[in-house]
Amino acid sequence: MDITSLTAPAVNATTSRWTRQGLVERFWDADPSVWSEDPEMPELANRLGWIDLHESMRASLPEIERVALEVADRSDHVVLCGMGGSSLAPDVFSAVFGSRAGFPELVVLDSTHPGAVLHARSRIEPSRTTFVISSKSGTTLETLSFFRYFWAETGGDGSRFVAVTDPGSKLEQVGADRGFHAVFEANPNVGGRFSALTHFGLVPAALMGVDIAGLLDAAGRLAKQADSNASHDPVAGIGIALGEAARAGRDKLTILTSPKLASFPAWMEQLVAESLGKDGTGIVPVADEPVGDVSDYGRDRVFLSYQLHGEHAPDLDRLSKAGFPVIGFELPTELSLGYEMLRAEGFTAVAGAVMGVHPFNQPNVEAAKNFARKAMSGELDLGSVATVSGGEALDGFAGLADRLESGGYFGIHAYLPPDDDLWAAMTDLRVAVRSRTGVATTVGWGPRFLHSTGQLHKGGPAGGSFLQLVDEPSIGLAVPETDNTFDEIVSAQSAGDHQALVAAGRDVVRIDVGDDPVAFVRELIGRIS
Repeated sequence: MDITSLTAPAVNATTSRWTRQGLVERFWDADPSVWSEDPEMPELANRLGWIDLHESMRASLPEIERVALEVADRSDHVVLCGMGGSSLAPDVFSAVFGSRAGFPELVVLDSTHPGAVLHARSRIEPSRTTFVISSKSGTTLETLSFFRYFWAETGGDGSRFVAVTDPGSKLEQVGADRGFHAVFEANPNVGGRFSALTHFGLVPAALMGVDIAGLLDAAGRLAKQADSNASHDPVAGIGIALGEAARAGRDKLTILTSPKLASFPAWMEQLVAESLGKDGTGIVPVADEPVGDVSDYGRDRVFLSYQLHGEHAPDLDRLSKAGFPVIGFELPTELSLGYEMLRAEGFTAVAGAVMGVHPFNQPNVEAAKNFARKAMSGELDLGSVATVSGGEALDGFAGLADRLESGGYFGIHAYLPPDDDLWAAMTDLRVAVRSRTGVATTVGWGPRFLHSTGQLHKGGPAGGSFLQLVDEPSIGLAVPETDNTFDEIVSAQSAGDHQALVAAGRDVVRIDVGDDPVAFVRELIGRIS
C-alpha cells in the first residue's frame, strides 16, 4: 500500500499547502520559518547547517584525509569514544564499509558499564591505537570518562588522541593543553543526531579508509533532486506522509533492511525518536525487531525498508497487500548512505513541521541526567529505587506485559555489558511480547539510548512501558582524575533513568538480573509464553 493512500485527504491537503506556500524551497534554503514564525526560538535557526553539508564540508576534506593517512601509519585500531550522535553514524560506517586495507579497525565505545570498557580495552594495544574523543559540547560525562581512562592507559601520550568537538568547547582546550595529534572543530550549527556528514561522522569514517568525498557526493545528488512541488520532492513528500500517518495513529515506524545495512536502523532510531518524540506526541522508531507474520502487527505500523542492491530484503509485498503502508528504498552502492542519511534527516524534519513539533531540541533529555547527578552526589539513595529480583521479578514482568495495550509499545532497557548472546535473548523476549500482545517492541543498551531514544521515552506518547534490566557491577574500575568509578556511573545512570520515567508517568519495572542475565531473560520468556 502506498503510504499516502491511507490518509489521502490529509496528505493531499498538506502537500498542496507546502507547494502553494513555497515551503519546499524554504526547507532547502534552511529557512527556520518552516518550523516556527518565532525567529528567536532556541535551537532552530542555529541548527539547520546539516542541509548543505554536502557543500560546506568540502573545505575540510584535505585536513581530515591528511590526518587519516598519518593515523594509518601508526595505528592498528581507532577507538571512538562518544555517545548518541557522536557514535551512531561511525558505528554504521564501520559495519557497512569496514576498514580498507592499510587502515585501522574501528572500535566504538558508548557504554559506561565497566564490563564494556574493559572489553574495549582487551581488543587493543594502546601504543598502537588512536583514540577519537568525540563530543559536541565537550562536557559529556561518558565521553570524558572514557578519555580519562585511556589517557591513563597510554601513559598520557597526547599524540594518541584526536578530538572532534564544537569550537570553543572544554574539549578543544583539553586537546590543546595535552598535545592531541589533531583537534577538529565541527559545524556548531548542526545538532548531534543530524551530524553524520559533519566531522563527527566523517573523521572516524576517514580513519577507516572510507571515501568520505563519495558520501558527500551522494548527499549532493539528493539535494539536486529538490523540487518545488512537494509531491515530487524526494524528501518533502515522504515527510508529509509520515507526519500525517502519525497524526492518524500510524506512529510506529518499523525499519527493515537487507543484511549489510543492519546497523542503519539504530542510527535512524535516534534521529526519529529524539527529533519527534516530545510534547506528548511523536513517531516511535522500531529498529532491529525481527520480521513477523502479518498477524503480529497492529494497525499503528508503518514500514520503511532499505535494501542494498544485490542483497535480499524482507518481503514487503505481503505487508502491503495486508493493508500496511510501506516505503522502500534501494541503495545502488554503500556510498549511497550519504544520500539516504540526508534524505532521512530531511523527511524527519519535515514530519516535525507537519506534526507541529520542534525537531531540533530535546527538552526531556536533561531529566534523567539530573536524577543521575543526584545519585552520584548521594542526594538520591540507590536503595530507594524500586528494584525486584528472582520470583518477584518474574511476576513484575508478567504484570507489565498484562498491562500493555493496543497502540502502545514495549521497551527493554539493558544497563548491562553489550553481548551477542544477551542481545539474542532480548530479541527473543521482544518477539514473545509482540506475539502475546501485538504491540511494537524496542530494545536499547544503557546508557547509550539515553542519548538516542531517551527523549521519546519521557516526552513522547504516553503508551510506552519499559523493562529495565540492571546488575550490580563490582569491578571497581576507576575513572582517573576523578573520585568516580564506572560502576558508580552506570548504576547512577540506570537509577536516574528509572526515576525520570516514573516522574513522567511511565509504566516501568526494574529488575536485577543477577549473575547470569541471559538465563534470566530466558526465564522471563518462559513466564509469558
